[in-house]
Amino acid sequence: MGKPTGFMEYSRKVAGAVPPGQRLNGFYEFRTPLDLREQEEQGARCMDCGVPFCQSDYGCPVDNLIPEWNDLIYHGRWEEAFHRLMKTNNFPEYTGRVCPAPCEHACVLAMNDPAVTIKENEAAIIDWGYEAGLMTPRVPALRTGKTVAIVGSGPAGLAAADQLNQAGYQVTIYERADRPGGLLMYGIPAMKLDKKLVQRRNDLLEAEGVIFRTGVDVGRDISLAGLQREYDAVIIASGATRPRDLSVAGRDLQGVSFAMDYLSASTRRVLDPSREIPSELSARGKRVVVIGGGDTGNDCLGTALRQEAASVLNLEILARPPLERTREMPWPTFARTFKSDYGHQEAQAVLGEDPRLFSRRTLRFVGDRIGRLRGVETIQVRWEKEPGEAPRPVDVVGTEEVHPADLVLLALGFTGPEEYLAADISLERDGRSNFRADEKTYLSSVPGIFVAGDARRGQSLVVWAIKEGRGVAREVDRYLRGFSELP
Repeated sequence: MGKPTGFMEYSRKVAGAVPPGQRLNGFYEFRTPLDLREQEEQGARCMDCGVPFCQSDYGCPVDNLIPEWNDLIYHGRWEEAFHRLMKTNNFPEYTGRVCPAPCEHACVLAMNDPAVTIKENEAAIIDWGYEAGLMTPRVPALRTGKTVAIVGSGPAGLAAADQLNQAGYQVTIYERADRPGGLLMYGIPAMKLDKKLVQRRNDLLEAEGVIFRTGVDVGRDISLAGLQREYDAVIIASGATRPRDLSVAGRDLQGVSFAMDYLSASTRRVLDPSREIPSELSARGKRVVVIGGGDTGNDCLGTALRQEAASVLNLEILARPPLERTREMPWPTFARTFKSDYGHQEAQAVLGEDPRLFSRRTLRFVGDRIGRLRGVETIQVRWEKEPGEAPRPVDVVGTEEVHPADLVLLALGFTGPEEYLAADISLERDGRSNFRADEKTYLSSVPGIFVAGDARRGQSLVVWAIKEGRGVAREVDRYLRGFSELP
């Protein structure tokens, strides 16, 4: 806990930000952190709640010792807070920036007042740790002589690599992109997660002995069976990278692209300014329509505005969320309430209105005579629910509308790992097309091959990927040695 009366004395205060209309001139992080004294006051708000639901199944998946490090920063004991944080989370510099913070939704204080700033306290601790010189290479003193290959360098693969490397294994990560990091490098825009932070952490892992082999697409450049023969164990942590498509008329028009292709092309340009963005993936001067209202859709809005799009519009088939919790989402469950993220705020500042249209189903894409996209036709829907059945959208006749568009970005989520990755071994898949793996051991249907992260459980959060990476590392260690002391 923090100060016994802190939650009554201090109001919730979050990091500031460069105003929405003034931060569109570059892809830089625009948050302005609190100073240490202000952050310590926020730590003081952690109350003596008795049962810290922030650490429950509804809260932090990696079991962060939240009340403990909140109390430590309240007392100004930042180094101790750093060591407590690093016991459970390999990459708090990522979760402290991009996690939707289920811990805060489950915070006991949030029953009646704004939650403790758990996410920002976490970011403040790890940033302090770097500045204090505490994040230095930890090279294992002993090696087991055994080797592990990891397919994919996203948060699950990196967490597994970090844990296994510290346990003495020689770990090699295979990544099909030109830089390691997976979605941390190319899926999340730089203004949301500075790529220098990702590179800094990758460099640290490399200095500790982790080997990165980039530009190698497992399943095409090298077979999974080949890795199985070469290494003592193989972990598939490739993510769920197959984008969900939208099968409507006009899908083949020039100007309809997947959101992740668009975001990746933008980040490659940020990392290498001499590299041109393909014209079909540039929003400059275009009327941009994003279909899908999640985090990826929001990232597309912010990216398009920085590329000087003529306009942005966000279409979402779901109804507008309520402003407050309802009976369907009681505390301490995650509150899926209406919020305005950075991209929505920026569009509001530039265009003068919220860019989102809810309860809209896409009917077709409209093109010109030479196959170029010119618009998106939608219809309004209302959501109906029969007892015992799932809600379903019903078209509202007469509400058809065509929205002008030169670029459509499909941000509809993902359907599982790539089909070709394990074609030579034929790993079993579950009903959602993910690789089937045991819930406790992470073992796939093929001995010696483990699966973790989105490739096993489907599209999810960075913090869940880290949990999966830590879990699979422990089970690989147990598989190879007969026991494990990894947390």
